[in-house]
Amino acid sequence: MNDLTPRGIVAELDRHIIGQDRAKRAVAVAVRNRWRRQQLDPALAREVAPKNIIMVGPTGVGKTEIARRLATLVGAPFIKVEASKYTEVGYHGRDVESMVRDLLELAVNMVRAEHAERVRSEAESIVEERLVSLLLGTEGLAPVPAWQDASADRNEAGEPAEDAEKRSLLRDRMRAKLREGLFADREIEITVREKQAMPLVGMMGPDQLDPGMASMLENLMPDRTHRRRVTVTRARTLLLDEETQKLLDEEKIIEQAIERTQQTGVVFLDEIDKIASGSGDGRSADVSRQGVQRDLLPIVEGSAVNTRHGVIHTDQILFIAAGAFHAASVSDLMPELQGRFPIRVELDPLTKDDFRRILTEPDAALTRQQEALLATEGLTIAFEAEAIDAMAELAAAANDRMENIGARRLMTVIEQVFEQISFDAPDLVAEGTQRIEITPAFVRERLDAVLTDDDLRRFVL
Repeated sequence: MNDLTPRGIVAELDRHIIGQDRAKRAVAVAVRNRWRRQQLDPALAREVAPKNIIMVGPTGVGKTEIARRLATLVGAPFIKVEASKYTEVGYHGRDVESMVRDLLELAVNMVRAEHAERVRSEAESIVEERLVSLLLGTEGLAPVPAWQDASADRNEAGEPAEDAEKRSLLRDRMRAKLREGLFADREIEITVREKQAMPLVGMMGPDQLDPGMASMLENLMPDRTHRRRVTVTRARTLLLDEETQKLLDEEKIIEQAIERTQQTGVVFLDEIDKIASGSGDGRSADVSRQGVQRDLLPIVEGSAVNTRHGVIHTDQILFIAAGAFHAASVSDLMPELQGRFPIRVELDPLTKDDFRRILTEPDAALTRQQEALLATEGLTIAFEAEAIDAMAELAAAANDRMENIGARRLMTVIEQVFEQISFDAPDLVAEGTQRIEITPAFVRERLDAVLTDDDLRRFVL
């Protein structure tokens, strides 16, 4: 974050997302302010609240992608939840605090992966020695230490020095062959240790239990071991996971994950407009929505949430809410909840020009993805510029005629254009075809019939 300025954040987001400059600037400033807060005196830092954001715009214009790419960019734990799922059962559906628990679990996995990468080389060395012992049939016997004096009459285990030297040379030869991959397909028998799944309590799963109860039940479940006969390649993977876990400091991982969740966590609350009360006439649906908003308020405002790893304080978690707000407006949310989202950004609907840029400019544009997929068959795809314009124009027309689903319509367009080519690709290459030009006429031939058909179900995502 020292080098990741707001301008730099926007530049990185531009590599993946077209347009929506106001939303990009808003999230860039919000993230940079979190870094600025960490440079302040602790007494003052406690008073600086995160600038939560609410994005207003139709579906498919980039709301979720902006939040997801932002979290990936800064290496922050990120979770997307639909606000509407908290209204599915009864007064309010799933416990709203579960979003914080899920965020912490993601942070734990993220930190664990980082620690695992640091000890990977050490774990690989241990696994290699175990595989050598398994191949030699000497599992359980310690290898000859490198510092041991082979010239002595007997080693510490009472083994003659000559035998110890021979065993060391044999292991060296076996190790060299193992590194060359000569035993990759040989089958060996290993002991695999697995953690048993937590049992259901009544009809409740682990995520529905009290955090303390879930932690206790998890600790009561012993690890299960069993013998498996697998190839050396598969054994290397299984043993590497096992040895890596032994080298990890679980307490340190949990401690860092809690800190990262509290200081850099990002929660994306999608479909928040679905819990906005409409006329407020007291109907049961409105009562349910009000209840969800009241449950969300303390989480967004800042509270302590109990998890099986410890207490999480949500004061500095960044909340980004989003919704289309077709049937409701932001003002239909509770005033207290509105006040917790001081930054409001409206996203623009996508135009034909935006579609054309989406098809060509991002690093993983849909056209590049299709080229790469068919290149695996030995087929080269070349797009004419006018063909890109035709796909963009037809996608915009489809959104006008049907429900506007934004950039997601382009996925349907691409699949419709390439449906026959993807099916015939192996046969085309076998017949000698190596290159296909995508022309405007070809695009319109594939799509015009669908657009003019009264039954548009084939074209709906």
